[in-house]
Amino acid sequence: MPNRAIIKANLKNTVTETNFEGFERVHTGKVRDTYEKDGKRIIVATDRLSAFDRVLSAIPFKGAVLNLFSGFWFDKTKDIVDNHLISTPDPNVSIVKKVKIFPVEIIVRGYLTGTTSTSAWTAYEKGERLFCGVGLPEGMSKNQAFETPIITPTTKPETGHDEKISRDEIIAQGLVPEDKWNKIEEYAIAIFKRGTEIAAEKGFILVDTKYEFGEDEHGNIILADEVHTPDSSRYWMADSYEERLANDQEPQSFDKEFIRLWFKDNCDPYKDEVIPEAPNDLIEELSYRYIDIYEKLTGKEFNYNADIPTLERIQENLNSYFSA
Repeated sequence: MPNRAIIKANLKNTVTETNFEGFERVHTGKVRDTYEKDGKRIIVATDRLSAFDRVLSAIPFKGAVLNLFSGFWFDKTKDIVDNHLISTPDPNVSIVKKVKIFPVEIIVRGYLTGTTSTSAWTAYEKGERLFCGVGLPEGMSKNQAFETPIITPTTKPETGHDEKISRDEIIAQGLVPEDKWNKIEEYAIAIFKRGTEIAAEKGFILVDTKYEFGEDEHGNIILADEVHTPDSSRYWMADSYEERLANDQEPQSFDKEFIRLWFKDNCDPYKDEVIPEAPNDLIEELSYRYIDIYEKLTGKEFNYNADIPTLERIQENLNSYFSA
């Protein structure tokens, strides 16, 4: 069970910026920083929390939890498609293969839900019945399951908001060749099915998720970024889902949806230049939920590594890895 006392003591002890000596920074993303050394790519998962195309806050231990969680899922799905993970020398760090990422995010949805501008429920509530080229049936309610999971891609612009796009548009615009897109769809559905089955065994519903694929130097399709983390996916508790749905209540979630809802209630996260700080109790609760679902789904106990400053520990582990 997650240790709330340690979480509370580390509310302000988060990794928001990185600068590691001896390593070349090549990219700063919303939540991950990328470095290179000796021809190898290094991804550092920070504690930054991203939603609405911006950084909202920082969550204690988030980077480590999500990085380790992705490692778990990469291992569980490597028989379906190869992935970019080589090694995890530190809880916050992944050494990965260099992959040319396709400029499209693959969103797989098992349920009609969401709060962001690109979510299926937002569009459905406005009356849209053709979503990313996928026809949606009439008469559905929020948080209801689709008959079968659907794929609803979005673009990946360097700046600005993600934009919905259809399969036909992706191929027509030359973003991904048709033969490769067919394989990506096949892989995405298979990975989502595997995730759904494993989550169900532990009492969770994998609601929806985001995948990123790329190509290696030989043109092979590679799964990259992160997999089935509570940052890139929604998880609900299975045992209370039906009752809460019948009572028009939001499902019990183990992802960042509740903190997204708080920001939507307290500001316009898409338009406001300055947004309010999330209350400490929400930050603590999200950290708790991330660690809780990690431990329950993987069966592993999370190691807080709180005795040494995180950045110092990462630097030491990186140095050891590259000097070995």
